[in-house]
Amino acid sequence: MRKKQLLRQIPLHAMLLPAIILVAVYSYGPMAGAIIAFEKFNPAKGIFGSPFVGWDNFTYLFALPDTGQVIWNTIVIALLKIITGLMVPIIVALLLNEIRAKLIKRGIQTLIYLPHFLSWVILGGILIDILSPSEGIVNQIIVFFGGDPIFFLGNPEWFRFTLIVSDIWKEFGFSTIVFLAAISGVDLALYEAAIIDGAGRFKQTLHVTLPGMLPIIVLVATLSLGNVLNAGFDQVFNLYSPQVYKTGDILDTFVYRIGLVETQYGVATAVGLFKSVVSCGFIAVSYYMAYRLANYRIF
Repeated sequence: MRKKQLLRQIPLHAMLLPAIILVAVYSYGPMAGAIIAFEKFNPAKGIFGSPFVGWDNFTYLFALPDTGQVIWNTIVIALLKIITGLMVPIIVALLLNEIRAKLIKRGIQTLIYLPHFLSWVILGGILIDILSPSEGIVNQIIVFFGGDPIFFLGNPEWFRFTLIVSDIWKEFGFSTIVFLAAISGVDLALYEAAIIDGAGRFKQTLHVTLPGMLPIIVLVATLSLGNVLNAGFDQVFNLYSPQVYKTGDILDTFVYRIGLVETQYGVATAVGLFKSVVSCGFIAVSYYMAYRLANYRIF
């Protein structure tokens, strides 16, 4: 019986082979290069010919004066993105749920989804134009109301704020999809019972919709912990400059400069390995919390 069942499933397993091969070649294969973190890597000598230096790259890394600030920037930016990336889509999903005209609702959804499909290369150029301190429309509005122009992308005090707001603008629409799906799964009988009890739209949202969304909210929040050290390389790289390194430099851009610009491949790999190990720990914690709080299982 098992043999017949296995034979019937062979075509299904065969369909997985291309994906397995791609993951093995592009995800697991490069992990062998992590040994560079323990070498004084020389491209001419290769991985197996470069001298082994043990923990020297890590010692050098944590002795750099900028390392602590870079780690702090990464955590702060990532946490702010996680928090706002959770709150804003929930609020927008609740507001969209109150729109009864389907044509208007779909039109709004399409408009707020669009930025998600644009790359940060394109959005970076748009932001540089609209936030320009001399000709940008945002600063023109500020000056019109009597304020002083703000150098959003060149002032360390404003750069983090700009990163968070622009990230919300790009991603909040697409993130509402999962919360709209959660709202659609709420039992309609609960709304009818709330109406009979005299609850208005706000009370229905507070006591029916939000509790119905709570398992998904908890799940998304806990799984987001795995991104604590992922502050968004594409966005930061396309928007930052040396003037804002103090508050905007993150681990990924730090690796880029050390590895590709300064050609310190061993140190750059050490940074990447450090980030991967810490992120792995956060992912394990997040999945455990998702299982405990939302009964989420990956198998």
